Amino acid sequence: MKHIIFDCDNTFGVQNCDVDDGLALLYILGCKEEAEICGITATYGNSSLDIVYETTLGMLKDLGREEIEVKRGGYRAGDYESPAADYLAEMADRFPGELSVLATGSLTNLQGAYERDVHFFEKIKEIVLMGGITEPLVFEKKVMDELNFSCDPHASCNVLKYGKKVSVITGNHCLKVLFTKEEYKKELFPRKEPIARYIRERTDYWFGYNEKDYGIQGFYNWDVTAAVYLMHPELFTDQRGRFAFSEEDLATGYLRKARDGMWRCNLPEIGEEDAFKRNIYDTWMKVEMPG
Repeated sequence: MKHIIFDCDNTFGVQNCDVDDGLALLYILGCKEEAEICGITATYGNSSLDIVYETTLGMLKDLGREEIEVKRGGYRAGDYESPAADYLAEMADRFPGELSVLATGSLTNLQGAYERDVHFFEKIKEIVLMGGITEPLVFEKKVMDELNFSCDPHASCNVLKYGKKVSVITGNHCLKVLFTKEEYKKELFPRKEPIARYIRERTDYWFGYNEKDYGIQGFYNWDVTAAVYLMHPELFTDQRGRFAFSEEDLATGYLRKARDGMWRCNLPEIGEEDAFKRNIYDTWMKVEMPG
């Protein structure tokens, strides 16, 4: 059983905002026999902290999971004192070596916990991040900016350098698997489970947004990919290497590989696409909703 703190910029169902943090939350909730969400720490990124916080509370209410604690994080880069930072540090102190952190937005809250307790990273069992690029993210209509590590380069640099057992799901690796609307219809429309309708209703707008803005006939499940790696690393191939991390590079989210780099990091790649997708759809369907 993994004990997880989910640090995210969840905007599930917010018009013109990304849906994948919410889908990652659903995935973890679907792993009910393998994972326990100890708490959620809200960060900025996809939208403002207030919208992320309220969206997450609303989503947990929809799902009948209001017992899960949600803590407000920092409002912007450098805002390292927050209830979320306190909570992360307190939980790491209470359960040393037992907590997994899944972080899918800006990393300001993790830096805040580190500033509160210099031994914070030593107490965390593992950290899985979604973010960073190793080359430009080229879509049909435009090149997409990196939107997680670049939010707070100072925080990102410290998490990557000092985090224990850090794995990074990069934007480039997520491009391997596209989730199309036709596939969603095939997988979700025939299902009678209430969660299938919930996902359909809350994600439908995102297909149109991606087609209009990026020329993509579907969308990439960035944060879900990180959640899948945390729970089922066997669906990936680990890619461990050396890196030269710097705040200058991370201002654009760039992860600089270097043979003589001081820092080691794992950049897992998705393995077999069908097995990866099958696992996601099946796990979502295990999420129960109140009657």
